[in-house]
Amino acid sequence: MRRSWLIFSQATTVALAGYFVVATLKPQWLQGSLHPAPSLQLGASQGKRPGYADAARLAAPAVVSISASKPGQPMSEEEEAWLRYHGGSPDDDERDGPRGTGSGVIVSPEGYVLTNNHVVENATEILIQLSDGRETTAELIGTDPDTDLAVLRIRLPNLPVMRLGEADTLQVGDAVLAIGNPFNVGQTVTSGIVSALGRKQLGLSTFENFIQTDAAINPGNSGGALVDTQGQLLGINTAIYSRSGGSMGIGFAIPVSLAREVMEALIKQGQVSRGWVGVQTRELTPEVLEAFHLPQLRGVMVSGVILKGPAEAAGIKPGDVVINVAGKAVQSPAELLTAVAALTPGSQAKLEVQRGPERKSFVLKIGLRPRPKAEDNPN
Repeated sequence: MRRSWLIFSQATTVALAGYFVVATLKPQWLQGSLHPAPSLQLGASQGKRPGYADAARLAAPAVVSISASKPGQPMSEEEEAWLRYHGGSPDDDERDGPRGTGSGVIVSPEGYVLTNNHVVENATEILIQLSDGRETTAELIGTDPDTDLAVLRIRLPNLPVMRLGEADTLQVGDAVLAIGNPFNVGQTVTSGIVSALGRKQLGLSTFENFIQTDAAINPGNSGGALVDTQGQLLGINTAIYSRSGGSMGIGFAIPVSLAREVMEALIKQGQVSRGWVGVQTRELTPEVLEAFHLPQLRGVMVSGVILKGPAEAAGIKPGDVVINVAGKAVQSPAELLTAVAALTPGSQAKLEVQRGPERKSFVLKIGLRPRPKAEDNPN
């Protein structure tokens, strides 16, 4: 027994010594036994790569290229600069009249396509090209300049459709993809993150609540899709901040929740009906409070009243400070605009105002917000 143990110990010692000598002087001799065969390594590397290929594969077929044209004079330099800023792209081959390119998103099997109003505004012909190569003309269902959205319809069989996601659950830092047709080079996918939420007062449209992203958005992406990592639509890419005309990492998209509301209204009614009371407003600053001898309060100053509008009919006067609308407090002109727009035209609502030292209430019959004229577009 003792002799056997001695032989085993000696053999083990010799084997370990040999191993360490070989490992030190000829390590390549050991590679075959320590690593899988090359064919096995190749098989291991054929697994799923990290990235967003699945999201792009699901979403990209539903993103279309849009070419909108109208007869007339060629675009001025100012018009071309405006279109480029908002993500459109003038077609250099069409000098007999403006022709711009943009993108759109198929959102229903019936062929409804979401895009931006500025992509198709005043167009006499709208051409759609799908990612599978099919081309067709589009019918304009309706536009909403106040949100810079438009709905088109195409009639082709077996259309790819993008699922609508939930932009309300987005968080800053979430990964997103932008899909569109930048510079008319063909469908392109870029990636980034959500940089900010609820961006307002950018002067891009009347009602603003933009998703900001650093995913590259360039001229031609306008009207295209901002999607999540599951390939679901989060927003409609609308504009970029740029000093050069190209992407600088600051892009803006209209949330899909707002786009859905506008689309449903345009399909059902041909227009978006919003409330209107007929007042002009300004911020309530400490200087304004002092000038009008008002107590310290938060609200919106009425600087003007539209003749024969709902506010004038109810007795609202310039200098009044609107405190709340239909029981909802308002503290800025944007909040007042949004609160009034949410009211149903033809219904009645109570406005509470501060007039000098007095607090007064007025009942207004809500009017229909007029469609903005082209020259009034805040874009």
